[in-house]
Amino acid sequence: MKKLGEFKEHYGRTSSAFLLVILLVGLLAGSITTYYIAFQQISSLRDEVSNLNARVSKLWGFQNVTYQNIIINQNTTSLTELYGKVRNSTVLIHGTTSSGGVEGSGFVYNFTGIMVVITNYHVVHGTTSISVTFSNGNGYLAMVNGTDPYADLAVLMVDAPENEFKPLEIVGSSTLRVGDPVIAIGNPYGLVGSLTTGVVSALNRTITEDYTGGFGIADIIQISAPINPGNSGGPLLNYCGKVIGITTAIVQDSQGLGFAIPSNTILREIAALITSGNYEGHAYLGVTGTDMNYEIAQQLGVNVTYGWRIVDYKDPSPAHDGGVQIGDIIIALNGSRIRNGDDLATYLEENTLPRETLILTVVRGNLQSNVTVTLGVRPSPSV
Repeated sequence: MKKLGEFKEHYGRTSSAFLLVILLVGLLAGSITTYYIAFQQISSLRDEVSNLNARVSKLWGFQNVTYQNIIINQNTTSLTELYGKVRNSTVLIHGTTSSGGVEGSGFVYNFTGIMVVITNYHVVHGTTSISVTFSNGNGYLAMVNGTDPYADLAVLMVDAPENEFKPLEIVGSSTLRVGDPVIAIGNPYGLVGSLTTGVVSALNRTITEDYTGGFGIADIIQISAPINPGNSGGPLLNYCGKVIGITTAIVQDSQGLGFAIPSNTILREIAALITSGNYEGHAYLGVTGTDMNYEIAQQLGVNVTYGWRIVDYKDPSPAHDGGVQIGDIIIALNGSRIRNGDDLATYLEENTLPRETLILTVVRGNLQSNVTVTLGVRPSPSV
């Protein structure tokens, strides 16, 4: 028979073991419950993520379809529709000269109810007779109404029925940026109604032609759209079908290097060309020069590597009368920085008129000063 002390000791051990079992069972049950709850929450969260992924995938697929449709429309449908709208506005110009014939392009424009054809000056220069043929094949006699060799512009009047004229809209070229897409329509090598596309490659170029007497044609648009002889005078369009320029010249043996007269020049001159037959708004300095660069600056010992250095001037001339000297480097006009001759020619063309006062900032030696000049009227190209 166990003693009382032994019984108590045995009972205590049994109670402790029982409590330990209960504790372990409770912990196990709690873990199972916690796991179950967590599993349910994880499953629910997975379902939500799955639904969200499905929605995003559906949305992304819709966006891809939309994007593809836009690309397709821009690359095919839009160009096709645009060409259909403007092709009847582009004409073939044929001129007779003493040495044979010339061909070029032009487009119809409505100037306050007067239907005219706009083209390049060099297309009609030296011609004794001119005809204009519309896209439907109908040809009519045309006459030169106004010209500006310094902008390579000409305006023709065409003796044709009113229903032949399908005018294009001309918009300003100030908002053009390098990289903007462009469309050229014309008649290269007599291939009537040809369309090419490209981009604006550069702005504010200056080109020269034999008939300008050495003066540059300023503010030119450089384009990558392929153009060839016969394209001259045709419209350069944006992707809305609006005229932003006139294709005018190419660099021989080059690929994708063409030039166009900007529409700002057309809009500035069109009224004068129609009403008076010429344009006399080209300001005149009377100087010749060259672009500055680092090497020239080193040779001359000057501290300016940009600008336009005067190498000669006419006497008399506005520049000479204003105190400009040979060797002066023009670095600003009316406070606008001039990096080179293109900048100078473009600024004069866009921002000045004859008889206006112009402030030239020049570097003479290594000293900077301002010279005030009263601009003249550019003389005839024959001078």
